[in-house]
Amino acid sequence: RPRRFGKTLNMSMLRYFFEIGADASLFDGLQIAKNKKLCEEYQGKYPVIFLSFKNVEGLTFADAQYRLAELIAGEAERFVFLAQSDKLTENERSLYCGLTAVREGRYALADDVLVSALQLLSKLLSKHYGQKTIILLDEYDVPLDKAFQNGYYKEMVSLIRGMLGQALKTNEFLQFAVLTGCLRVSKESIFTGLNNFKVLSITDNRFDEQFGFTDDEVRKLLLDYDRSERYPDVKEWYDGYHFGNADIYCPWDVINFAKKLVADKNARPSAFL
Repeated sequence: RPRRFGKTLNMSMLRYFFEIGADASLFDGLQIAKNKKLCEEYQGKYPVIFLSFKNVEGLTFADAQYRLAELIAGEAERFVFLAQSDKLTENERSLYCGLTAVREGRYALADDVLVSALQLLSKLLSKHYGQKTIILLDEYDVPLDKAFQNGYYKEMVSLIRGMLGQALKTNEFLQFAVLTGCLRVSKESIFTGLNNFKVLSITDNRFDEQFGFTDDEVRKLLLDYDRSERYPDVKEWYDGYHFGNADIYCPWDVINFAKKLVADKNARPSAFL
């Protein structure tokens, strides 16, 4: 999906629905809460690893590689209880400590460990909870785009391919994974050989209304702010996308224009970057 369409928000929603220990009241009053059977079976039942690759970049491969190591180590620190878990062996607890080790003020995740870090963390979480792990990777394409721009694309593709191959293809501790990005997933690049991989692009009818605002949602938003008379302006300026079978508005633009309208009912539309 394009930028500013709620991809990260959707991923965050998945995390807070599935993750063990998350606040279930976040979904009170929402449609999904009415499905009691589904919530009892899935809500709050899984360990979840959630990473956003948006800051995995740098002018050199070494810089970007460290950003990735820093990201994974930071996520691993959310599960500090693994260092004392009696469900893990001494060696496994030691491996966990290796994911979060710091030397001279920097994370010290070794290069050879980085490739298997996601798979290892999912394994440790699964063994601790007795339940398979969900992996959520947001903006998977940013490291590749930045690597292409700065001349280390081959090195980054090799790293990401190895990491995701271990985490997503041969990982017996994985329940499922979701990846989002702006660029279309190419099965011929970093995802070569992954099993049961489903690509849901903007041309797919499934989930065509789940990212961005539909026409009915825009009308309701304007009604809630008592600005229904400005609907023609909103449609002319921001109804510029067609996903699957649905016409979709960019939520970032609509929300920002609505904010302007609250302060000035005669505000003119503009582009919001």
